[in-house]
Parts: sequence; structure tokens; C-alpha cells
Amino acid sequence: MVILFVVIGILVVLALWLISVYNNLVTLKKRVENAWAQIDVQLKRRHDLIPNLVSSVKGYMKFEQETLEKVMQARARAVSAQGVGDKIKAEQELGGVLGRLLAVVENYPDLKANTNVSQLMEELTSTENKISYARQFYNDSATKFNTKIEIFPNNIVVGFFGGKFEAFPLFEVTEAEREAPKVDLAF
Repeated sequence: MVILFVVIGILVVLALWLISVYNNLVTLKKRVENAWAQIDVQLKRRHDLIPNLVSSVKGYMKFEQETLEKVMQARARAVSAQGVGDKIKAEQELGGVLGRLLAVVENYPDLKANTNVSQLMEELTSTENKISYARQFYNDSATKFNTKIEIFPNNIVVGFFGGKFEAFPLFEVTEAEREAPKVDLAF
């Protein structure tokens, strides 16, 4: 009789532990999904600003059509990307070509003086800052979740529930982003 109570007690403790670990992993997963949703909101804003900016600078930048086309192509790939990993890759590419566009705009004094372009550039810069903060929050949340699903004994629970808990990819700096921007101060 005592053995039965001990066995039942152990089973109850194991069940409570399993429930606790499962609920903790679900909570962390939802936090990562929320962090991604915050990035997605800012990316949508970025995607909406880009065509307006390209339209505004098109007339001034007759010799930079290739740059403008690359921006629009990268935007199209970013908008149509599916899944977190593909979206991260597409957004990194878009960020790289946007950086080149912003650098090119600096070479056109008339363009920088245009109020509409200036306002769009300011909004885009603000959006880029918000994306940066959202990426940081996402990476922090994803790292915490990824660590939790890999540590023992949580990894046993993760294995028990199959593909419900899979690691999230991180936003990482690309090689193009590592390069220092080139600034030409020649007059």
C-alpha cells in the first residue's frame, strides 16, 4: 500500500513537472512569435515607404536606375518571402540595397534639399531604427527559447512533443552589413 502511494506521488510530481516545462516552453514560444510580429509590423511600414521614396528620387537619379531597380527587386523578394528564415534573408538583402540607395542620395544635393524626399528619408531612418530594436528583442526572445529547448531535461520534453518546439533562426549581421560605409567628403 505504501509503495502504491509512493508510485502515485512520483507520477504526480512528474506530471506536474512535465506540465510546468511544457507551459514554460509555450510561453517562451509565444513571446518569440510576438517579437516576430513586432518586426513584421515595422517591415510592412518599410515596404510601404520604399515605393514612395523610389518614386520621389527617380527623376533626380537618372544615372542610378540600376540602384533603384535593385531596391524594388529586393523589396519584392522581401514582401513575397515565406517563413521566418526566408524573410530574415530577404530583409537582410533589402537592408543592404537600401543602404546603398541612402548613400547614393547623399551625392545629390538637390535631392537632399527636396522636402518630400527629406521627409521620406527621415521616416525610413526612423523605421530602420524601430526594426533594429524589434530585431534585438526578437533575437533575445529567440535565444532564450532556443536555449530552453536544448537544455536538459527540457530537451526530453521537446523530443516527446515532436516538432511542436523547433529553434527559431536569429537575425545576424551579413557580410555586406559588416563593411564600413564609404563616405566621400570631397568638394
